[in-house]
Amino acid sequence: MRLVKPKKALGQHFLKDLQIAQRIADTLSDYKDLPVLEIGPGMGVLTQYLLEAGHDLTVVELDMESVDYLEQNFPALEGRILAEDFLRLDLSKLFPGQFCVIGNYPYNISSQIFFKVLDYKDHVPCCSGMIQKEVAERLAAGPGSKTYGILSVLLQAWYTVEYLFTVSEFVFDPPPKVKSAVIRMVRNDRKEMGCDEKLFKTVVKTSFNQRRKTLRNSMKPLLGKDCPDYALPIFDKRPEQLSVEQFVELTLIADRHLKNI
Repeated sequence: MRLVKPKKALGQHFLKDLQIAQRIADTLSDYKDLPVLEIGPGMGVLTQYLLEAGHDLTVVELDMESVDYLEQNFPALEGRILAEDFLRLDLSKLFPGQFCVIGNYPYNISSQIFFKVLDYKDHVPCCSGMIQKEVAERLAAGPGSKTYGILSVLLQAWYTVEYLFTVSEFVFDPPPKVKSAVIRMVRNDRKEMGCDEKLFKTVVKTSFNQRRKTLRNSMKPLLGKDCPDYALPIFDKRPEQLSVEQFVELTLIADRHLKNI
């Protein structure tokens, strides 16, 4: 069967380097007892190694040409190819228990994919795969880094994020305009946020909307101009200086203030 033509609208860049595909598949080697969902398998360059490793694999692919290719070339996937949009899937119906997520993720929706994984954080102990290098650096960045931001904090609240290795643009068809990287996110020990989770997200997003300013200034849209808590030392800091735990502390302060208005 002829090869699938990469579609720009779907952000498709097909990995050609089999060694890299093997290394990505190996990121789930500690989770062979759990079902695996691969996002955007394309022509199955990663799929083949996941199957070889014995994973209980389901794939989700939006591109019907790729679906046809997979059906013809991977008989082991019979009944396990979902011709759907991952972002619209109800994963709790697919996987009643725990499962892992992997993929060479479409760069144009990688952040949305991780936010969706966050929605299922109690069901996904590990999520790994390849994304744009710049996004990978953001996800793995720690406090004090210029790349540390909203996604870093929200994901690291629940996952330990590892930047595993960089991938050249020249191992893809067509080559993307940016370098790529492989990451692995492993669920940490946190059971509860320790604060209102919805407000935590709002606090993180509000503070980073003006990341160069101190929290005393960047939090004004949420807390107002005259919040008495601005006298606290934490408000002298910029958002990129705060750890996840300090963002929890900031959320508790904000919660207390908002309830007293």
